[in-house]
Amino acid sequence: MKRFAWLFFSAVMIVAVQAKEYKAVFDCSSGDAAYIKSRMWLVGKTVDMIEAQGDTASVVLTLHGNCVPMASKSFEEVVDDKDIADTKEAQKWLAALGKRKNVKVIACSMSLQSHVIDEDDLLPFVAVSENSFIETIRYQNEGYALMTFK
Repeated sequence: MKRFAWLFFSAVMIVAVQAKEYKAVFDCSSGDAAYIKSRMWLVGKTVDMIEAQGDTASVVLTLHGNCVPMASKSFEEVVDDKDIADTKEAQKWLAALGKRKNVKVIACSMSLQSHVIDEDDLLPFVAVSENSFIETIRYQNEGYALMTFK
C-alpha cells in the first residue's frame, strides 16, 4: 500500500511540475467592432486551449478608448448603428469571458467618462480602474504578457 501511495504521489507531483501557468493582459482600445468581436472569441478559445493541455491561464482584459462601450448594458446609445450587431456579439463573448474564474475584465474610468457611460451601467463582472494604462503596466510588472487589440 505504501508503494502505491508513493507512486500516486510521484505521478501527481510530476504532473504539477510540468503544468505551466500562462499569464496575459489583453489590452483593447480598438474601435473596430467586428475586429473586437473576433478577438473576444479568440481570447476565450486561447484560454480553452491552454487548459486543454493541462496548464492554467490567468487573464486580464483591459478595456479603454473605443473598446469600452461593449462593457455597457446600454451600449446601443454610444456606438454607431452600423456597429450594434458586432458590438452585441462582442459583448456576448465578453460576458462568457467574464463568467470564468480566471479572467478579470477591467474598464478604464477615463474612457467611460469620455463615452458618457455611468459605472452603474456596466456589466456586473466589469471592474473599473482609474487608469487602465496603470493597470496594464502593473500586470506586465507581475509577469503578464501584453497582447494588444489595436
